Amino acid sequence: MTWDAFHHRGDVLRSVVDEANTRRDGVLPMDLPGVAETFGDETALVTALQLRWHTRLAGRIERTLMERPDDLEAAVVTAWRGTAADLAGVRAILDAHRAAPATPAMGEALEKAHAKEARLLAAMAGRAAAADAGAVAQGERIEAKARAAYDPTATPRHLRRDGDRPSGLLGRIKAHLAA
Repeated sequence: MTWDAFHHRGDVLRSVVDEANTRRDGVLPMDLPGVAETFGDETALVTALQLRWHTRLAGRIERTLMERPDDLEAAVVTAWRGTAADLAGVRAILDAHRAAPATPAMGEALEKAHAKEARLLAAMAGRAAAADAGAVAQGERIEAKARAAYDPTATPRHLRRDGDRPSGLLGRIKAHLAA
């Protein structure tokens, strides 16, 4: 893959994530410009979204654990909820396609990713080592706890607007630069 192709792929993926987070309907936006040419099929796009989700989740877990090292499980639950709020549309797509994969290959890829995520949650919460036999079950319990108070329709605080005034540090910086 050339440097230009790599950047183009990233741009297309960002547009997919933005559209998914706007719509939040669990439908894969294959109709966006460049998606079919860049990713080829639904499985490739879903696995790219899964990687985006996993990367964001892992980073958020690490940051949250640095802020709240006293309660590992609570920090992991908070990180999952924050990531799900930031990527609500992506989460909806991943959940919908895990429940009803378009192809066997997609189902297999999403199940493998789910197990990997569950092991990550369990290990970072201090409930099991990633290689432990019970790590997936522990991670699924932590995810269920995070989902229990998760509202996929809520807009994350950093994306909300108070009238015309953007909120969050990045929103204020963008507004200042645009002025």
